[in-house]
Amino acid sequence: MNLRAQNWHEPGTPGEWFKRICSVLNLAVLSVTCIIIVSEFRFDWCERLVGNYLSFTNNTRPENGAIWDAGRHMANALQSLDQMALARESAGRTVRTADSFADLAAKLGPGEWATLDKARFRALYLSLPPYRRRHVVDPVQLVWLLNGGATDRIFCEGRMGGMKIFFIDTRNRVVQQVDLDLQTLGNNGSHAVMPGTLDNAPEFFGRIYPASLFFTAVLRLPGEMRADLLLDTEDLLTEKGLLHRVGVGNSAQDGFICLGFEFRHLGESRVVKVKAREWAVWQLTLVLRGDG
Repeated sequence: MNLRAQNWHEPGTPGEWFKRICSVLNLAVLSVTCIIIVSEFRFDWCERLVGNYLSFTNNTRPENGAIWDAGRHMANALQSLDQMALARESAGRTVRTADSFADLAAKLGPGEWATLDKARFRALYLSLPPYRRRHVVDPVQLVWLLNGGATDRIFCEGRMGGMKIFFIDTRNRVVQQVDLDLQTLGNNGSHAVMPGTLDNAPEFFGRIYPASLFFTAVLRLPGEMRADLLLDTEDLLTEKGLLHRVGVGNSAQDGFICLGFEFRHLGESRVVKVKAREWAVWQLTLVLRGDG
């Protein structure tokens, strides 16, 4: 009775302690524990098991906590960076492919920005007809802006119906701002073509002349006056057909008066409208009337 009661209590002697420690059950538990620990350090199966469980239950767990918030912030930041990179690449492509200020203004959406280096701006500026350049930037002032060290970089911003150009110095100050309208820049603002005859255009009513009479009067004007009358003859030189009549507009706008040149080709008529300096047109009108 005493032996049985003693087995349920802690050992009384060191020998009994040793026997209990080295029992088969304890040694088996110790061995299994060592195997589990060693295998965990060797194969990381516990981390893999926990990771697989978390991955499997990821969709059912609520997305809250600091880790989720950090992940969302990181994803939003990466998305914003991608959008900024795409926008910059698109703006650079727009600047490289634009062949005129009108083309650049048409490609830039409202609020979109693009950077123009000085060489690109100079190329677009010089592509304009000489009489149009002053409407963008005064040539003398542009020499100082581009070559005098006053400008560090040039930005252009799209807007409804045109664009704005900003000349920025090294202190991020705007030293010059230019506001351009698409309507003014379209086709360099110098010409337009319409089917039909001059009789269909009310602006030329009562002021339509045979082409021979018109050019006879033009050739009587001084050379510098003819240069202001026909600012750019490229559109007229490239037109096919026989020049039949010329109409002189009866109203002025921004110092210009519209001239209409009626061409006939293969039984069809079309009118090429160009703009001429107002003062030169009035001098021409005097010659056409016989007063000059």
